[in-house]
Formats: sequence, structure tokens, C-alpha cells
Amino acid sequence: MGNVFGGGEQSLYLSNGGTEVFIDVLMLAVSDLADDVWDYRFAALLTLQDQNVMGRGAVGFDLRDIAWGTTPRARARSKDFVLRATALALSCHRWSELGYDPARARDFLYQFKAMVESFVPADDAHVVGDFPGPDERAMASCSQHRILSALPHWEGCFLCTKPGRS
Repeated sequence: MGNVFGGGEQSLYLSNGGTEVFIDVLMLAVSDLADDVWDYRFAALLTLQDQNVMGRGAVGFDLRDIAWGTTPRARARSKDFVLRATALALSCHRWSELGYDPARARDFLYQFKAMVESFVPADDAHVVGDFPGPDERAMASCSQHRILSALPHWEGCFLCTKPGRS
């Protein structure tokens, strides 16, 4: 069982362990770069990929289901944020805090980066998927780990919800 992250014509299929690694390293970068409502909405989407909360093999998203923005400028800005976060994650940003070696993380991130770079967001704002709305954005930050989370809905960030961690 695994999870699929789609991007139009392309997709990234990851095992459950691969999904955990991919989301963990991307969430560390997103948490440190987010500074706009859209960024926090994207962070909320990533929190929904926490398999320790949502269930193993039950996560994933498609880039087509993200509300990238209603204007060309907004869509470009949103896409740029995802690419900057991916680049920061590729620099091994905060990986030492994970408590494990994120094997294959770079491979997953490079595949995701290529997928996002080639993806052309739709011109309209109509989204079919479950992209979190402005009121559902991840504004809370875990005080222990400095990671955006779905607090107060969940008890903590992805490091807090990992079995065997606190």
C-alpha cells in the first residue's frame, strides 16, 4: 500500500515510509518559509498527509486540486512558494531534528520539484479537491518543535504524533 501525489500528467507514488520521509522534510521547510495566507493553507494540506493521524496508505494529493490563485500573479507566487520550500528541503534544512536518516528524500523531492515545475495551474479558482480554505490554514506552531501543525485539532506536529516520540 502507498500514496500518490499527482501533478497533471505526472505522479509520484510513494510507499507509506517514503510518504512519511517526503512530508517530514517538506514540512520542516514549509514551516520556516510560510508568511502568507496561501502558504499556511499549503502547510495545512501537508499536515493532512500525517499517516500517524490520517491512516497509512490513506493520504496524497494532486496539484490539480490545489487552489493556486485567481490571478496569474497569485498562481505564480503560490507555485514559487512550493518550489522555494522544495529547494530548502533539498538543502537538508533541519533534517538533523528528525531523529532518523531520511533515506531517498532527495530523490522524492527532485521528482516533486520536476512535477511542480512542469505543472500549469488552471486559470480558474474552482477546485474539486480538499485544499484547506483560509479558515483552515495551519497557523499554530508546535512550541517544542517549531513546526506548523493542525493544533488545536490534533495534539501536536508530525514529530509529536510519531510513535515513540514526544
